[in-house]
Amino acid sequence: MEQPPRPTLESVTTIRDDGSRRFLFPADARGIFSLARRVSGLFLIAFYLSLPWIRVGGYPAVFLDLANRRFHLFGFTLAAQDAWLLFFLITGLGFLLFFLTALFGRVWCGWACPQTVFLDHLYRPIERWIDGDAVKRRALAAAPWSMEKVARRLSKHGLYIVVSAVITHLFLAYYVSVPEVWAMMRSAPTENWSAFAFIAVATGALYFNYAWFREQLCIIICPYGRLQSALQDDNSLIIGYDTRRGEPRTTVSEGKSKAPSAPAGDCIACSRCVSVCPTGIDIRNGLQIECIGCAACIDACDEVMEKLHRPRGLIRYDSLNGFQARKTRWIRPRTAVYTVLLLVGMGVASWAFSTLRPANFGVIRMTGAPYFVDVHFVRNQFLARIVNKSTEPRSFVVSVDQAPAELRLTGFAGVVQVPPLGEIVEPLILQMPRLKYVGPFQVWVSVGDPAGKFHIKRQVEFLGPDAQLLREEEAENARQGKTN
Repeated sequence: MEQPPRPTLESVTTIRDDGSRRFLFPADARGIFSLARRVSGLFLIAFYLSLPWIRVGGYPAVFLDLANRRFHLFGFTLAAQDAWLLFFLITGLGFLLFFLTALFGRVWCGWACPQTVFLDHLYRPIERWIDGDAVKRRALAAAPWSMEKVARRLSKHGLYIVVSAVITHLFLAYYVSVPEVWAMMRSAPTENWSAFAFIAVATGALYFNYAWFREQLCIIICPYGRLQSALQDDNSLIIGYDTRRGEPRTTVSEGKSKAPSAPAGDCIACSRCVSVCPTGIDIRNGLQIECIGCAACIDACDEVMEKLHRPRGLIRYDSLNGFQARKTRWIRPRTAVYTVLLLVGMGVASWAFSTLRPANFGVIRMTGAPYFVDVHFVRNQFLARIVNKSTEPRSFVVSVDQAPAELRLTGFAGVVQVPPLGEIVEPLILQMPRLKYVGPFQVWVSVGDPAGKFHIKRQVEFLGPDAQLLREEEAENARQGKTN
């Protein structure tokens, strides 16, 4: 059966023909998907808000301590030198999102995106509680200003600001910890003006987004909605309308008046699917970039079908091939390549994280002359830095490997104690007897624990003058000493 005619003017659903914005008042949907989204959404909100409070290994589960250049992630502690490992985490999450999109469409947008989760499960419930259902909200918006309308608006937007402030303060706790945020809150704004400015700006941005901008962020700003056409194909799981079953549309009264032989689809043109859509689209017009995959239209349509004693699933999760009565292929070149790349990435990331050590060690040459020569020694001077990444004090031993036996190490003598999450920077001097010096050579400086459970090596170059010239100078000095 042919597709129903689509609008001749392709435009964003929330923009009228004159360019003005059409504000949406989505109705409530009830059903299995709405319940599942509510449960998952509240779980995600609780998870997000609880991370700064849950302690793992003595620190919050996620604590990005920028001031001390430490990143605590569920028991792992990364120093600033380990920040390159975050590349695997960030790109891995991004690629996983692409992989899931190829299989399941915009499941992220409808079920896990913070924009959707906070809007649908925090801000919209506040709006329904104060302003009522969709019909009452629409009537209140169109009504002239009155004491009741002012009271409702002040109550609603006041709660919006409070919720936005709570979210912002807990977001700041990811970087400075909950006790520090609490201390800032009890002090004057001038004592922590940068944090206060951040809280004020971020709270205002959240309030503006969730109180007014809302679905425009998904439709206009978010690039993911624009990418979905490149990430999906005819086998990707989407939410769609079964035109083969639903067309031609007829109202209930029209269906009763038609002759028994006249064709009639299951869709009764009630537009219930449109009234519950948070982006205002008509899912019967086919796949659209505004669709965030929230499944509200599925629950709304199934509710109508049950009342009419017709099968559920007129609007459902399926692929474009499935809606055309063709087989959906879950294993296909796109998903196979994505799977291989995902496994390779996971393997590389696992190897990278396995290289983590409880300390970092760096050796750099001191500024100034690259080497010094005195009566007895050729000397190279370095600065060595040991960073203890663990939450307990640790002991370290510095040694020289693969070096001539005559090479002497000065500095870091014996066992070095480094406090928890602390560091120590001291001079490291390598000396070679002048008569034994044979020219520039490579040497390894290593640090490890006294028990030998781990060690970190750094290669440095021992520099000096030309050994032959040094020998000639020694010989000349010896001849002059005999002459004198």
